Amino acid sequence: MQNQYKRMKAKYINPFTDFGFKKIFGEEASKPLLIDFLNALLPENKQIVDLTFKNTEQLGQTDLDRKAIYDIYCEAENGEKFIVELQKAKQNYFKERTVYYSTFPIREQAEKGEWNYNLQSVYCIGILDFTFDDYETEPEKTEVLHTIKLKNQNGKTFYDKLTYIYLEMPNFKKVETELETRLDQWLFFIKNLEDFQEIPSIFKDEVFNTAFEKAELAKFGQSELFSYESSLKTYRDLKGVIDTAFDEGKMEGIIEGIIEGKKEGRLEEKLEVVLRLKKIGMDVETIIAATGLTKEEIQNL
Repeated sequence: MQNQYKRMKAKYINPFTDFGFKKIFGEEASKPLLIDFLNALLPENKQIVDLTFKNTEQLGQTDLDRKAIYDIYCEAENGEKFIVELQKAKQNYFKERTVYYSTFPIREQAEKGEWNYNLQSVYCIGILDFTFDDYETEPEKTEVLHTIKLKNQNGKTFYDKLTYIYLEMPNFKKVETELETRLDQWLFFIKNLEDFQEIPSIFKDEVFNTAFEKAELAKFGQSELFSYESSLKTYRDLKGVIDTAFDEGKMEGIIEGIIEGKKEGRLEEKLEVVLRLKKIGMDVETIIAATGLTKEEIQNL
């Protein structure tokens, strides 16, 4: 961690794990936390009063869609739709995937019979534990918040009811004394939660008191602890593979290692790494070409 908090045995969950993220934002009891977080992202005239969690599986039209759906799908009291995803690692065609899934809550609004096509607003929010590659030519990549709408060639908003919001968490580097907004507080909380040993003085209101209470490992039962540890292991394994693969263009080295593993008979180890590559979105054809595995071997993983 890059601030004043000393790493010790964790007191709170890692919010970048699937379990941790849904524990804080995705449970019925977490509704006030999610509302507060979303309102920190939205303009004053778009504030949410209440929301309802919806079944994410209802969004997809096929089995494949339902296997790759976003973490949280909810609807505000005014009918506006919110898809929220924690994205732990870079994937091929990540933006295309975001656009594709944004069509689900749009199609869901279609009415039978006569319909005037008046749509409710849709917001797709991605909390990213990585940075985009779009700014490689710029001297510094410092943007944290990206708000994207459909615009014409003159920069004028063409359609105001579809919004993509991305948060590049590695670019958020503020310390406690530099926090100015509610969004700053939430980003500081998300990025540093696992390293806190006590609640910082900036977090003294009811919403964050609830967030810390939900995140405290000592309050978990045995079943929840087991689920969290499993989720944490998956997160660390995935991050280990992805960080190595994308750091300074070392994907080739990963693939070479896989091939060497096959030559030396370490097929089981090789298949384990390929499984992780599948999780980050590498297509089957590329894996086949790079590793020499058959399509059947990959599909059976």
